[in-house]
Amino acid sequence: MGATFVVTLREAFEASLILGIVYAYLDRMGGRRYYGYVTLGAAVGFLASLALGVTVTLLSGPLVDLGPDLIGLAVIFGAAALLTWHGWWMRQHAREIKADVHRRLEAALTARRLWVVGLIAFAGVFREGAETVLFLWGLMSQAKDAGTWSNVLVGVAGIALAAGLGWAIFRGGRHVSLPRFFAITSVVLLLVAAGLFSTGVGRLQGIGWLPMSEPLWDTSQILNDHGFLGSLFGGLVGYRARPSALEVVAYLVFAVLAGLLVIGPGLSRNRRAPALAGKRSPEQP
Repeated sequence: MGATFVVTLREAFEASLILGIVYAYLDRMGGRRYYGYVTLGAAVGFLASLALGVTVTLLSGPLVDLGPDLIGLAVIFGAAALLTWHGWWMRQHAREIKADVHRRLEAALTARRLWVVGLIAFAGVFREGAETVLFLWGLMSQAKDAGTWSNVLVGVAGIALAAGLGWAIFRGGRHVSLPRFFAITSVVLLLVAAGLFSTGVGRLQGIGWLPMSEPLWDTSQILNDHGFLGSLFGGLVGYRARPSALEVVAYLVFAVLAGLLVIGPGLSRNRRAPALAGKRSPEQP
């Protein structure tokens, strides 16, 4: 459930940021009369995301009947890869999103193509909604005992909090640091992806494609991964009460490599910035 909350919070927050940028730009340009296009586009994007979720759910039955182990593995590894790519993409392009949306809005208003305003809102909401559906499908495939309604409630809570944060930022709130928010959630999502990858390796062992081994440790008496807290930490950081050595190695290797890919470039830029500033500043007498 913890992973469901983080995923929905992150994705819904990105959608709310895009909508906030569009609303704020139109307000600044005296285009409040075009708010209806934005609202309609966002609503259609949300409904399209729900339709995608229903479609994926309906298709999952026949697909699983064709080969539950293979389909489950494909979903788990695919979700892990998508989460990692998403984190990398956001770290590379987060600073460009606002400028890109402004350019498209200016072009749409100049050409009087007002339907483009709604299309921008639709694309922003549907993109994040589609990614959420795929991520959550991977998490559901990972869980052995998935509480459907509890996950729905947690997901709704994540969306509600994301909407509140987006509203606060674009109504003058200055207490939410966007770089810090995306940095923290990127780390959490990397751990979620590492947990998914480790789960996939464990399932490969279960079907005999990888050699089995004895559990590296057993902490089920302290924190059972079938209980509430165990499931929470399992979804967030990939906790297992009785992991095999291969699962642990897979988790650590994935976390390190994905961390270098997603977080490493940002840390390097932060270290270079003071050095470059020092070189540019004139020497003190």
